[in-house]
Amino acid sequence: MMARAQHLVPGPAAPAAAPARPYAGLHRHRRWLVPLVALLLLAQMAAVMVTTAVQQTPTIDEPVYVATATDYLREHRIRYNPEHPPLGKLLIEAGTAVADPRYDASYPGTQGDVGRHLLYESGNDPGRLMLWARLPVIVLTLLFGLVVFAFARDLTGTAGELTGSVGGLAGAVGGLAGAARGLTGGLAGAAGGLVALALYAFTPDVVAHGSLATLDMPVTGFVLTSVWLLWRARRRPGLYVPPAGVALGAAVATKMSALPAVPVLTALAAVSVAVASAGAGRRRRVLTALAAAVGMALVAVAVVWASYLAVDPLLRFSPAEPVPALHGLRGRLVDLLPLPPAYRAGMRVQFGLEDYPWQGYLFGHLYTGRRWYYLPVALLVKTPIGLLALGAAGAVAVVALRRLRPAAPYLLVPPGVLLAAAMTGSREFGTRYALCVPVFLAVTAACVPACVPARAPWSRRRWRWAAAVTAVLVLWTAVSSLRTFPYYLPYANDAFGGPAQTHRLLHDSNVDWGQDLGRLADRLRRDDPGERVWLVYKGSGVPSYYGIRAADPRDVPPDRVHGLLVVSDSAVAKASGRLAELIASSHPVGNVGYSITLYRR
Repeated sequence: MMARAQHLVPGPAAPAAAPARPYAGLHRHRRWLVPLVALLLLAQMAAVMVTTAVQQTPTIDEPVYVATATDYLREHRIRYNPEHPPLGKLLIEAGTAVADPRYDASYPGTQGDVGRHLLYESGNDPGRLMLWARLPVIVLTLLFGLVVFAFARDLTGTAGELTGSVGGLAGAVGGLAGAARGLTGGLAGAAGGLVALALYAFTPDVVAHGSLATLDMPVTGFVLTSVWLLWRARRRPGLYVPPAGVALGAAVATKMSALPAVPVLTALAAVSVAVASAGAGRRRRVLTALAAAVGMALVAVAVVWASYLAVDPLLRFSPAEPVPALHGLRGRLVDLLPLPPAYRAGMRVQFGLEDYPWQGYLFGHLYTGRRWYYLPVALLVKTPIGLLALGAAGAVAVVALRRLRPAAPYLLVPPGVLLAAAMTGSREFGTRYALCVPVFLAVTAACVPACVPARAPWSRRRWRWAAAVTAVLVLWTAVSSLRTFPYYLPYANDAFGGPAQTHRLLHDSNVDWGQDLGRLADRLRRDDPGERVWLVYKGSGVPSYYGIRAADPRDVPPDRVHGLLVVSDSAVAKASGRLAELIASSHPVGNVGYSITLYRR
């Protein structure tokens, strides 16, 4: 009996099994898996940009920038293209220095004439020279992809830390279950960074302009870098505010369209420093914040001066073309800017260009002047639907959710101000003037899965839905982008019919920037050898260099125009008079690169 009783006495309780850690495998491989995925995304981006750069002939603006960069390299003077500061062209100069082109510094003419002479009349190989000029911008675009990843990781990782802290408090009661929930928060930053990087790497406008020796992608990336550093300055202002000023100065020293960002970013510097010094007295916080804003502005101004000094330490300015006078309030304000004389002269050129009555084209309508809604509508056409949806949802999340709200001024205000400033311009030539919008949308989109805390049991299913929807939209963006390869400039999203329909909606750098002259030559040699060709080409290329023997149909009576009529789609959009009659009496038989239409007469 006693033995039976002893047998019934329970022994020491067996240790409870540790709860399952569903994310343990992902956490264990995160150190190599996340860098591998990021590397693959950047590698495919590099591959498509280099392929695009090799296949495209010079666009309208590129010969000017390449010639100016070559003049910097050989003559060390500010002479051509004063409407844009030197830094972006100094980057292009790094590529032209490797190409080592022949250059006639005494050649007269406008900056466009000098560019064509350098590429086509000086004994240089334009394809080789353009590839080397484009490579620095390609490399810079890839580096900005790392900034996109880091910015999104910091944003979503901060959200993960906040929710992970809640999980840690629950862990004091629930033991290892709370620790597991805290681990999930640690993975949020890497996931958010990869989402943003994937959207960035597959955005056609980013790929298109990151493949060209132009200034739109560099100025956008420098602004983004400055904003990211200011976000980090909320914790360590002494470490991050000065380089944020350098990045802002680099943007202003690349393109004058960055000037509206200066007051915005200096204000954000003050906000970041005020947040970092939350424990100090009010007076000290205010003074420190103001000092940070002023210091950042001074650093930016110093970078602008340094870019001009890098070209010519004597700061000589001998413009090849007249600089228009600027009177009234605008002229007085320009004269007061603490910037080099050549920069202020460039601003006068810019204002003169804004006063010109440019023609625009939107959804089949040709007009003269400005349409305030042009850029928002063009962005709707040329931004992938997946990015638009995720970016909009992320913007709502950072405004609506308290734990994400501190990021709203950093993510929404800079691109909003730059877009609003661009909307006031009269040159409605493309979304490249608002390239900051899709880039910042990519970072903002990473906040969508982070807005639902995955650790809370009540919201785990909701988080899975958010993650699944995010993955589908990212994949949609990638597929839409890859389907347009390698014709990224004329991209339009699926809602507007894809790149084949873009020329019916938009014109100029949205569709046809002169990039397909080499492809046209290949098409004519392959499919129409010996055919009589009539050509209306809009671009900086020289058709005869590529073997295209063609006449202008506008120079002869219409009844003499027989054979193949080839017209750039930007010229089709603006066709009037004789050209419009010729197009109307012909029938289309094909296109080249979605930017040039072929007609049979």
